[in-house]
Amino acid sequence: MGNMEQVEELTTLIGDLVRIETENPPGNEKACTEYIASWFEERGIEANVIDEPHPDRPQIGVKIGSGEPTLVLNGHIDVVPAGDRDQWTHDPYAGDEVDGCLYGRGSVDMKTGVAIGMLTVAHLADDLKSGEIPGSLVFHAAIGEETAEPGTKTLLETGYDGDYGVVLEPTRLHTATSEKGLAWYEIVVTGDPSHASRPDQGTNAIQFAKPLLDALDEYDTDVRERSDSLVGQAYSTVTMFEAGTKENVVPEKAKITIDRRFLPDESIEQIDSEIDTLVGTVEEEHGVSISWNRTRTYESAAIAEDSILAEVFRKHSARVADVSPEPWGVNASTDVRNFINDANMEAITWGPGDLAQAHTYDEHVELSSAADGLTALLGAAEEILSETHMTE
Repeated sequence: MGNMEQVEELTTLIGDLVRIETENPPGNEKACTEYIASWFEERGIEANVIDEPHPDRPQIGVKIGSGEPTLVLNGHIDVVPAGDRDQWTHDPYAGDEVDGCLYGRGSVDMKTGVAIGMLTVAHLADDLKSGEIPGSLVFHAAIGEETAEPGTKTLLETGYDGDYGVVLEPTRLHTATSEKGLAWYEIVVTGDPSHASRPDQGTNAIQFAKPLLDALDEYDTDVRERSDSLVGQAYSTVTMFEAGTKENVVPEKAKITIDRRFLPDESIEQIDSEIDTLVGTVEEEHGVSISWNRTRTYESAAIAEDSILAEVFRKHSARVADVSPEPWGVNASTDVRNFINDANMEAITWGPGDLAQAHTYDEHVELSSAADGLTALLGAAEEILSETHMTE
């Protein structure tokens, strides 16, 4: 297939995927799953529809070939809500093409990644089936990534796993061998309600939240001392504060939310313990009742910087798009943790597009970078699947 045809095919596919609204919440992935299944079917490739973990939100697993090694290409099809439509210059679900860019919610995060994964499977299918390429290729179209649901985890558990994994998130074709983790905590300070005309009868939860906020501020300062050569420093940021029900009622509770970004060498158990100690100290020193819980977790994950998988992808990215082959880590959270931590696989986060575009108004992808991504992925996948010595 000529390069122009390849670019055209890729552009059409990204546009089609973007035009199917798959917002999560609530989790509207089904129409996109159906599109992907029929796209593979038209090309004589069996795409299995997986009804777990949610029967009404199916996902796709594809496997071609029977040899070793097995490479898994992973993409999630859910997108964050488009938000206020008036803030968009381009309709978020029109897939407008302007000046070499394709606009729309999910264009970067991560329907371009999904598209290059699908096309790689389609382009290598015949050689994999005939044994010309000795390895096997697996493709995931996963649900629920934006809300930390076990979409990818379920696909890996259902048998769509392998020796190597690539999570096709936008990294501008840099090869990430490690990623930060993310945990959200809700901390609730409890007071006692009363009418504001008799404030001393109640216990004002906002007053009691002050020493807690001070303690959290100190904790953030300590945490920022921790750093990792690839993903930078850790953070603990207060992102929400909710209190009060009415202007003339002393609030009985205040809820503080923190966003904790953590490093590959920090464990979630360790962070839970730090939060628990912090809360316990404030309770003791100020005689106040505080409870906490962790509401969402994306674990951190890392593999060796010099892994064969990473080396091959660095080489092809440098060849195709002049991307620096320096070791790199990603500050966002991706499903790569399910590969590394849950399935015990060697995996990287790698893909076209700029993460800075993710979740923004007028999100868009440069079509030339998408094309570079497809070229590099085809080259890297073919090399890995042909290197039978890798699994020995």
